[in-house]
Amino acid sequence: MTDPKNYAVFLYPQAIEALGEPIKPYLRDVPGGPHIVCSEIDASGALFEMTLAGKGPNGESLELEIMLPTSMVRLVMSMHGEHEIGFV
Repeated sequence: MTDPKNYAVFLYPQAIEALGEPIKPYLRDVPGGPHIVCSEIDASGALFEMTLAGKGPNGESLELEIMLPTSMVRLVMSMHGEHEIGFV
């Protein structure tokens, strides 16, 4: 069985600043740089779409979709599993 594929989406620092407080709960700030981990991405249009999977307060599965201009995206990395990005 394979690990589910996730994506680490890195935004430009100016994009993080422009998006402000609403984006901060979704950023993981690690030594490799702040990024958003999402289960699906779609870069085919004018907006870059990210789908985040999570759990609600009662344990129910939730999905959140964030859309932002593609010009805000610096780098996308494909990950397997839910591990942190970095080097060992």
